[in-house]
Amino acid sequence: MALSSLSRSIEGMVAVVTGAASGMGRATARLFAEQGAQVAACDVSADAVKAVVDEISAEGASAKAYAVDLSDPAAITSFVSQVRRDLGPIDILVNNAGVSLPAPIASSTYEDQWVATFEVNLNAHMRLIRACLDDLARNGAGRIVNIASTEGLGGSAFASPYTASKHGVVGLTKSLAVELGKQGITVNAICPGPINTGMTNEIPDDAKATFARRRTALRRYGDPEEVAQVTLSLVLPAASYLTGVAVPVDGGMIARNN
Repeated sequence: MALSSLSRSIEGMVAVVTGAASGMGRATARLFAEQGAQVAACDVSADAVKAVVDEISAEGASAKAYAVDLSDPAAITSFVSQVRRDLGPIDILVNNAGVSLPAPIASSTYEDQWVATFEVNLNAHMRLIRACLDDLARNGAGRIVNIASTEGLGGSAFASPYTASKHGVVGLTKSLAVELGKQGITVNAICPGPINTGMTNEIPDDAKATFARRRTALRRYGDPEEVAQVTLSLVLPAASYLTGVAVPVDGGMIARNN
C-alpha cells in the first residue's frame, strides 16, 4: 500500500522563473522543464534567456522566453498577463532575479545603488507575487519560492543595500506565508551561500578556495544545480505543509560559523 497520495511531480504545471538566463535561475528553469513543467523563463537579457530556452527545447522540454525589466512595474504586469495567454494559469513562482552592486555607505552614489538594488531584489518580488496571486490561489496549492541569500541572515561590509534587500526578502516570505496560508499557498525562501554564479565569477579561484576551506563545512563553493534541486523540493505538491522558512543552501557555512 502506498504511504500517501502526495505527489512529487510538477509535470504540466506552469512555472515562472525570473533571472533565468544564468546561474541559479538557468539551472532552475532547466530542471523544472526537465521535470515536465511549462517554464516561463524571464530575464532582462532577451538573447541570453532565449539561449536558455533553446537549450531546454533541444532537450525536448517546454519553455518560453520573456525579456522583462523587473524594475519596471508595468513590464511585470504585462509579462504575467502574457504568460497566462501563452501557457495558462501560473502554479509556481520562483523569484530568483537579483543584482549585487558595491555600495560603501559614504559613496556619493549610495542612494542610487540602494534604490536600484531594492527595485530588483525586493520590489519586483512583491510585484510579481501580487500579479500572480489569483492564479496561485485558484486551487489551494500555489507555490512561491523567493531566492534570498545568507546575506539575509547576516551581513557584510560594503554591501548594505544588497544585505538589507535580502533581509527584506526573508521578512516578506515569512509575513506572506502567514497571510496566504489560508489560501493554501506556501511561501518559502532559499538563502544560498557561496555559489559559482555570475555574481562570483570575478572572485579569483584561489580566493574562493581559501574562503570555502575556512568558512564552509563542505570546504567548497556550491553549484547552481544544487540550489535548483532545493527549489524543486519546495514547489512539489508533496511540500504542502512547509511554509514560512528560509532554507540556507550554504555548504554548512552558517552551522560552522556558529
